[in-house]
Amino acid sequence: MDRETVEPQVDAIPGSRAKRWSEYHHQFSAPSTYVYDFVWDTQAEAVGPFCTDVDGNVLMDFTSHVAAAPLGYNNPLIADKLREFDLVDPLKIAGQDFYVSGGASPEDADFPGPTQLMERLVDLTSEYGMDRVFLSNSGAEAVENAIKICYASGGHRAFTFDGAFHGRTLGALSLNRSKAVHRKGYPEVPGVVSVPYPSTQEMYETEWRTDGPGGNVVADKLDPEQGVIDPDEVAFLIFEPLQGEGGYRVPHDGFAQDLEDLRERFDLKIIADEIQSGLGRTGEMWGVDHLPVTPDVITSAKGLRVGATISRSDVFPEEKGRISSTWGAGDMMASLQGVLTIDAIREANLLENVRDRGEQLRTRLEESDAPGLTDVRGRGLMLAVEFDTKARREAVVEAAMKRGLLTLGCGYKTLRLLPPLDVTEREIDLGAELFLEAIDDVAAQMTTTA
Repeated sequence: MDRETVEPQVDAIPGSRAKRWSEYHHQFSAPSTYVYDFVWDTQAEAVGPFCTDVDGNVLMDFTSHVAAAPLGYNNPLIADKLREFDLVDPLKIAGQDFYVSGGASPEDADFPGPTQLMERLVDLTSEYGMDRVFLSNSGAEAVENAIKICYASGGHRAFTFDGAFHGRTLGALSLNRSKAVHRKGYPEVPGVVSVPYPSTQEMYETEWRTDGPGGNVVADKLDPEQGVIDPDEVAFLIFEPLQGEGGYRVPHDGFAQDLEDLRERFDLKIIADEIQSGLGRTGEMWGVDHLPVTPDVITSAKGLRVGATISRSDVFPEEKGRISSTWGAGDMMASLQGVLTIDAIREANLLENVRDRGEQLRTRLEESDAPGLTDVRGRGLMLAVEFDTKARREAVVEAAMKRGLLTLGCGYKTLRLLPPLDVTEREIDLGAELFLEAIDDVAAQMTTTA
């Protein structure tokens, strides 16, 4: 498969083999949010955003496995280096409280592992004064540990935002405000207050700003004289620098500045949930780097290949056993992939590519005048297209897949586009063309059936 010339080629999708795999899979799998019957053939050719399914269809993946495959398929900066290592068994050990070496020197390890990954994460967050990392299995665990260390520092109340999604463990679920189905019927951590996440000037003026003593909905609640919440009771405020599941909403500039003012005025701890927006996805290493906000904790996962809670020594509890893991931080292969991913982003200067290719795709979509398309938003290669109806969005996802382009929905009637960070100019043009053709096809079908 030649990346410079390959294009999607689809016979029938899902094909007979994909249907067989899907049916067999569901004999054992618990119900979950399966989007479509795309069955990647891991033994077939794949490169960049291109992959092959079990029926031989060549597809263009603009989901990057929901940002968990940041460099697409078989990027040589990852794949070639993985081949250099003599892999051992076990590749998982008993986690954060145990050590593993990849050679004589930790500063120049032959096999970079959890120690070297934590070192790189401290370096990537040094501008925020962060100096400690706790590794785990997943993004939800990274969030769980973030809220635990903030609770341990004091306070039993928390602020979250409308549209938020932070994971599916019970603690993280208590902070979700994107879809009722995520939390319905489950017990919740008490004391969580949800407030608007303004992404437009109108929302900022009408839903966030107030005539009250603090000037915004959070400051009003915390006002020493007229507020209803004692600031000393607030353990943290958690937000996504660019909302994911909630519809890829970009925070209003004034709102972001207000968050920093709240942090300074009331000594609030701010958790930046970077599970989807981190590791270069928005054109900066962290989504919060775009904003005038100083996070006290950053959570990372997906593109990092492991979960990570990153903060300062004064935030992490000193008492041993307050946080611990006998498994999470012991995944040597995932830690190695995390190290190689960070190094590849830096070595290939991919942040610049993310900004350039993101602007290319966004401009193409904004200038398309595509039927039913009401908004294009996002940062870098974390882009969203909003449609006039949910039905149109669902139909476009299906039509794009039949042309060989994989996309995903988010929010209520929004579709997200997540090309790999090293996507090329040709690939953006090709993906945009397929996407716009899918929109036109759906519009024609809707006109015919109307």
